[in-house]
Amino acid sequence: MSTDELDDFLKEMAGVRPLQHDEIVPETGEFQPSLAQLARREAAEQEMEFDPNYLSMEYVDLIKPDDLIAYKKDGVQEGVYRNLRLGKYQLDATLNLLGKNLQLARKQLFDFIQDCHQRGIRTLLIHHGMGRHSKPHPAILKSYCAKWLSQIPEVLACHTAQRHHGGYAASYVLLQKNQQQKRDNRERHSKRI
Repeated sequence: MSTDELDDFLKEMAGVRPLQHDEIVPETGEFQPSLAQLARREAAEQEMEFDPNYLSMEYVDLIKPDDLIAYKKDGVQEGVYRNLRLGKYQLDATLNLLGKNLQLARKQLFDFIQDCHQRGIRTLLIHHGMGRHSKPHPAILKSYCAKWLSQIPEVLACHTAQRHHGGYAASYVLLQKNQQQKRDNRERHSKRI
C-alpha cells in the first residue's frame, strides 16, 4: 500500500469505533425460518430416514389393461407355475390396491409381501385393477405392480389371475418358503433317509 492510500484509509476510518460485543441479534427478535427453509429441512430429514422399501418408483414400461402379467424366476418348476397360472392353489391372503395412489400402493404391497413371507403364507392374490379409469388408458398401477413383484426376492412367480379371481385386474403371487418352512422341510426329508 502506498502512503497516499494509507492516509485515505485512515481518514475514512477516523470515526469508526469497535463494537461493544460481537453477537449480532436481529432487530425483530428471535430468528424465524421461512416456509421454504422449513420445507427444505423437512425434505432433508426425510431423505436421511432409512426406508427398507427398495421398490423402484422410477420409469416403468406401461402395459395395456388387457395385457397379461407373467413372471417366473429360474428354478421354478413348470408344473408349479402352470398350477399358479390356472389358479389351482388355495389363496391364503389377498391385497386390494384399487384406488390407491402409487406411493401408498408401493408401501402396502411391500409390507403385505414381507408380512406374508414372515408368516409362511405362500399363495397370494393382488387386486391392482386394469387402469380403465385412468386417462389415457395404460394400466399404471398394474404396470408398477408387475415391475415391483419382479423386484421382490421372496416372489418366485406371478401371473394374471383367472376370471373368477379378478382376471386382468388381479394377479396370483407365489412366495418362496421362509426360513422356518425350509428348516421343517429339511427335517421332514432327513427322517425319510
